[in-house]
Amino acid sequence: MSERRMISSGSTFEAQVGYSRAVVVGDHVYVSGTTGFDYATMTIAEDVLGQTEQCLRNIEHALGEAGCTFEQVVRVRYLLPDRADFEPCWPLLRKAFGQARPAATMLVGGLLDPRARIEIEVDARLD
Repeated sequence: MSERRMISSGSTFEAQVGYSRAVVVGDHVYVSGTTGFDYATMTIAEDVLGQTEQCLRNIEHALGEAGCTFEQVVRVRYLLPDRADFEPCWPLLRKAFGQARPAATMLVGGLLDPRARIEIEVDARLD
């Protein structure tokens, strides 16, 4: 049986809801849906690009704690309340995931906090 390692971002949401920012099981890394909150200050940018940049920083940090990078991402899911916000994010997403070119899905739906304009979830493999 593979060892399970939990990674926390320090977000207050993790304790309130009961989840981890990421979980490592064997060579699989599962990063929870991540919004654009700066977890140190619990603040969030108003615009989708600022939120996307912070999402990616949060995810990069979790991946680093797990021992991998964006280049090892094999699956990404994007959740946005407004589909019109997705295309402006493409350059940032291409910069993060363009080398790995993971399987991807974009869904439109409401997010828990009405200020959140994007949530990103990734799965990666340790090499």
